[in-house]
Amino acid sequence: MISIALFALLFLVGWGFFGWNMLKIRSNILLGKEINRSDNRKERIRTTILIALGQKKMFTRPIPALLHLAIYSAFMITQIELIEIFVDGFTPEAHRIFRPPLGGFYTFMISFIEILTVFALIATIIFLSRRNLLKLPRLNMKEMKGWPKMDANMILFMEIILVTCIFMMNGADEVLYQQGLSHANDVLGQTGGSMNFTVSSFLGPLLFDGMEPATLHVIERIGWWGHIIMVFSFLNYLAYSKHLHIIFAFPNTYYSNLEKKGRLTNMESVTTEVKLMMDPTADPYATPPEGAAEPQRFGAKDATDLTWKNLLDSYSCTECGRCTSSCPANITGKLLSPRKIMMDTRDRIAEMGDNFRKHGKDYDDGKSLLGDYISEEEIWACTSCNACVQECPINIDPLSIIIDLRRYLVMEESKLPAELAGMATNIENNGAPWQFSPTDRLNWKDEV
Repeated sequence: MISIALFALLFLVGWGFFGWNMLKIRSNILLGKEINRSDNRKERIRTTILIALGQKKMFTRPIPALLHLAIYSAFMITQIELIEIFVDGFTPEAHRIFRPPLGGFYTFMISFIEILTVFALIATIIFLSRRNLLKLPRLNMKEMKGWPKMDANMILFMEIILVTCIFMMNGADEVLYQQGLSHANDVLGQTGGSMNFTVSSFLGPLLFDGMEPATLHVIERIGWWGHIIMVFSFLNYLAYSKHLHIIFAFPNTYYSNLEKKGRLTNMESVTTEVKLMMDPTADPYATPPEGAAEPQRFGAKDATDLTWKNLLDSYSCTECGRCTSSCPANITGKLLSPRKIMMDTRDRIAEMGDNFRKHGKDYDDGKSLLGDYISEEEIWACTSCNACVQECPINIDPLSIIIDLRRYLVMEESKLPAELAGMATNIENNGAPWQFSPTDRLNWKDEV
């Protein structure tokens, strides 16, 4: 009963703290402006199946895709075993409660999970080596120093500990099973059998054969409790880690922008004003209709000026760096890193959310996303080519954030690089980017 009480406490605290953190993140995301992404439901479901579930865009780089698939598959399938552990934890004297009714299928499933777990362990070690020994350039850029690097390594070490606990549990249980001393109700008093799990039936005797039954029981319990403790530790660490994409990749992909990548959004308020200017019958001094939206800031200065989808993007970012490694501006040495744009946006909205919960919605900390987190030099280095959007495995859109930050600078602050200012003036005066009159546009034909 003490064991059940401890498990129940761990279960309630683990899920409760996770739920509390998820509500905080949800409230942070909803600080963004409204945007409608409820259209074309069938296409959205198809995109989610292909991109989030099927990992389609990962396979543009096959080696990391296969490694990630090993961890991803193990994570998804292992949840089946986790259901049994939860049931065992709440059931007195229960152990492998699904084994008797499922029989051979149970053996097949656990064996399949063990094989996937071995592949996941191999992939985890390779990922650690890529980051820390091979020092892959995109995983060791400036924005990845400090906490981001530690975060990536911590989650990989947690996976190694989790795998170790799984095989401690299964391996020690295998040896106990062979002696008829397993916790499993269907084998007590029996000897000479085997659970026939593909990996544990070999690994258990190799590591634990010859140990005293009491020692084996302790090892098995350490593995069982270590497994479940690591699961809840991992679950609650997600809220503070880039690995939140495990949860958010699916909704983020579902709410992807389905428009053609070259199509930029127009601000409705600006469009309305232009239409009024072009309408000879419109009264520029007319009172706005009742219920009309209040004038808003042009573009984005802070994280709350972005849409909730931009903020969901930032929380979904895996920090894999595919966007930055494909960015032509970054490749040529410019300051821009699309990955950093997403990381900065996430850090800023998390900071703002904490401030609002502590001090109220009107609190102003004197900082903003543009200036304190993202510099003007960064956003003007962007060529708007959409390479970052194309490369992202879960359809994150850094460009939409960059465009809104630029809009603020141009439309609110009248700031833009001198080259662009000259071009804008020429377009306004001459109808073209070049500095000559439209009447001279065809003069080149006289030189032929």
